[in-house]
Amino acid sequence: QNEETPFRPRSPYAAAKVYSYWITVNYREGYKIFASNGILFNHESPRRGETFVTRKITRAISSILAGKQEKLYIGNLEAKRDWGFAPEYVEAMWLILQHEKPDDFVVGTGESHSVREFIEEAFSYAGVEIEWKGKGEEEKGIVKSVVKKYEHILKPGKVIIQIDRKYFRPTEVEFLQADYSKAKRILGWEPRTTFKELVMIMVDYDMMLFGLEPPGKGIEINRKKNFSYTDHKLSLLSRE
Repeated sequence: QNEETPFRPRSPYAAAKVYSYWITVNYREGYKIFASNGILFNHESPRRGETFVTRKITRAISSILAGKQEKLYIGNLEAKRDWGFAPEYVEAMWLILQHEKPDDFVVGTGESHSVREFIEEAFSYAGVEIEWKGKGEEEKGIVKSVVKKYEHILKPGKVIIQIDRKYFRPTEVEFLQADYSKAKRILGWEPRTTFKELVMIMVDYDMMLFGLEPPGKGIEINRKKNFSYTDHKLSLLSRE
């Protein structure tokens, strides 16, 4: 989806965002106000709210490994999203505002991954391999293997992921994928954090919150980007 893709809001929240988009365009074109739209696809970080699916997954993994939770209850495993790293999207916002003329820009990664992929990647990084059994709402995520230090918590064959109908959206958006080529061409912006790196960052952070020793790759990725969740800085000069 790019800047010319027609909007089709599928929730009251989405409808409100479409209103905000067009009122911004109206003020820009009708009243000559410097007003730009950033059409930001899903952007995640360890600060993501705990009820959003990405953070719900990484917190559940940590809680399960800490012995504080039995299962992760989830909705649609096949929904696909374009997930990126939030601090880099804030950089894009800043660049949009520095541009000589107001305009509208899509900000995203250009990749789409399913909720199932996010779960598998996150659990695997934390040391738990998952296999799926069943179909539809009866499908379950079962422990296939687990690293030695968590064998006292989890055993192969244990069900730790279960579908719950209440987490399905009334009007689901099945697929989102950004075309950020305009932002790259005009602003020089592009994402620098991969899907796997984003998962590592979020899992490391939540494991630390639960008093667990994280694998540490996500922490190192943040360090290389000159980003810290204590001093709230992301260097615009860092291009790793």
